[in-house]
Amino acid sequence: MKEIRIHGRGGQGAVTTGQILAVAAFYDKKESQTFPMFGLERMGAPVKAFVRINDKQINLRNEIYLPDYVIVLDPSLVHSENVAKGVKKGGKILINTNKPAEDFKLKGDFEVHTVDANSIGKEIFGRPIINTIMIGAFAKMTGEVSLNSIKKAVDEQFSGSKGKDIADKNKAAVERAYKESR
Repeated sequence: MKEIRIHGRGGQGAVTTGQILAVAAFYDKKESQTFPMFGLERMGAPVKAFVRINDKQINLRNEIYLPDYVIVLDPSLVHSENVAKGVKKGGKILINTNKPAEDFKLKGDFEVHTVDANSIGKEIFGRPIINTIMIGAFAKMTGEVSLNSIKKAVDEQFSGSKGKDIADKNKAAVERAYKESR
């Protein structure tokens, strides 16, 4: 089983990130679950979301304390939260930043990867919408979900409520991040 912890701020789409990842895993014929954890619901407050992906049924229902992977939507959280806490040996952390991974002095036996999701979001959406971009980078970094399944999950998430144009832009963002991840 692979466990993923997502760190973000209210309004950045951490919960939606978890939902899309879980649905993409389902499309890849895997079992998955996702759930959020947050305190006061307010814009900008730290938020965590969790995802589990497995080849067989998942019976756990608790917070993820020892993740295989961590996705950080807001790089300021690296300094205010212990985003590396509990990351398993050989795990991976993905940070939304324009800085190289070497700039992050996180302690542990894991890899740090970066993607400039803010810049990609500004180019595609006209503002820094980053959650689907981070999913594309995550797929490239880990291979846990396929690009095609992510695109299907994005269609499911956005086509009905937000429209085909928004779904298409999000799919383009996913694909671009997949190609540009470091």
